[in-house]
Amino acid sequence: MKKILYILIGLFVASSFTACEPEFSNPVSDKSYTSGDADFSNYVAVGNSLTAGYTNGTLYKSGQENSFPAILAGQMKLAGGGDFTQPYLDDDTNNVGGMLLSGTPIIDPKLVIDASQGGPERINQMPTMDVTNIHPGPYNNMGVPAAKIYHMGFQGYGNLANLPLGLANPYFVRMASAPNKSIMEDVVAENPTFFTLWIGSNDVLWYATSGGTGVDQNGAGNTNPTTYGPDDITHVNVFAGAYQQIVDHLTANGAKGVLATIPDVASVPFFTTIPYNPIPLTDQAQVDALNDVVYKNYNQGLQDAVSANLITQDEADARTIHFELGANALVIQDEYLTDLTGLSTPIPSIRQATEDDLVVLTAKSIIGTPDPNNPTGVFGITSPLEDKWILSKKEIAEVRTATTGYNQVINNIAAAKHLAVADMAALMQQMKNGLVIEDGSFYTADYFNGTNLDNLLFGLDGVHPTPRGYAVIANKFIDVIERAYGAKLPKVIPANYPTFDILPTN
Repeated sequence: MKKILYILIGLFVASSFTACEPEFSNPVSDKSYTSGDADFSNYVAVGNSLTAGYTNGTLYKSGQENSFPAILAGQMKLAGGGDFTQPYLDDDTNNVGGMLLSGTPIIDPKLVIDASQGGPERINQMPTMDVTNIHPGPYNNMGVPAAKIYHMGFQGYGNLANLPLGLANPYFVRMASAPNKSIMEDVVAENPTFFTLWIGSNDVLWYATSGGTGVDQNGAGNTNPTTYGPDDITHVNVFAGAYQQIVDHLTANGAKGVLATIPDVASVPFFTTIPYNPIPLTDQAQVDALNDVVYKNYNQGLQDAVSANLITQDEADARTIHFELGANALVIQDEYLTDLTGLSTPIPSIRQATEDDLVVLTAKSIIGTPDPNNPTGVFGITSPLEDKWILSKKEIAEVRTATTGYNQVINNIAAAKHLAVADMAALMQQMKNGLVIEDGSFYTADYFNGTNLDNLLFGLDGVHPTPRGYAVIANKFIDVIERAYGAKLPKVIPANYPTFDILPTN
């Protein structure tokens, strides 16, 4: 069996914040708070890192304390909600997250902003949580970072012995009720009276964050997840079957709940922060050298290929490399171009990026740096960026096709089961574009443009919200619960929640 259960431990992220005691946006003394047609006595949250409270590249104690389910459960307590337990993180003694395996670091600690360096970086502290410090659940918060849809029913996903094989998840190892229990077995054991289900983002996200280096299993027609690689897109039929089973289990005893949709990848700053044309040229001599020396033979080779009927003129135009004064597009590899590398004079599959491509946030560490394998190479200019740094137009289409399919499944099952739907795809897009909430506060995701850091909803990994962002999400769930089930709950004030740590020096 291929190692299909890989753990996402390297996303570029970090942030820290302390737990807060937020104020409500309406008085807690209001006796009219009610659960309506719902029963909040045993609320269980099911999902992945977005449910766990993961932020700034890792899961840490104060992040978990400000997860959207913890915030939501706190409001439910005013309308008959019970205790809400979360996986043990008390051994995160320095509140930096990350993870050890028998003392050896396997997951990085959180990202912070180092004011002396002017940017985000991993905090210079060692994690204190160890995978082997197991505190069996189940818990009310069953958000397991890195889980994909088909992991939910896998027995052994919490078995420490499976970790070296890539078949277990270090977070679930610590929280599973028994080594060979599945996530869903533990969820069912909790016997929820109310639930939220937000699962499926990783089934497309890993493909996207890898720059599309995995396989689109929809295009491949592969419905056997045991053969999937870590960065593959899950086939929509696999998603549909697994999602139906999860919802069937959750509603078997009459529980009501909310299903959440999957956001579009372009709604998170991991894919929208770095422009396609970040190369500034101010020297005409440098421009001429690039056009008349570095790429002259390459461009001529494209025209020769047109003459030989190997490619069309349109493809040659799309592949032509041209620089000018001002902002210039990155030079990138593109596996979807016609392969001309077998010619007597090989022509590489490269082109310049366009506004239809997305540059991943982690590419900022390599753009404009020297190529160690090319004495005159500079990545993105004279040395093309590898495919893993770019999500191309065709790869974006693959991701969006899968995401649309997943969301159709979610909405169809919700309708059939008479469950509410939280449109997180729309909310995440609003959080990216700019969001004005009830108290008049304006929030944004654009954290590299000099914006007031108090107005940021996404953490430094560019994928996960800050606690302030999770507060906005919790309020969205409250809106949906009130409309669908006639409940009345107080909202929280996002401004009372933290964002991320800014240190004088790291």
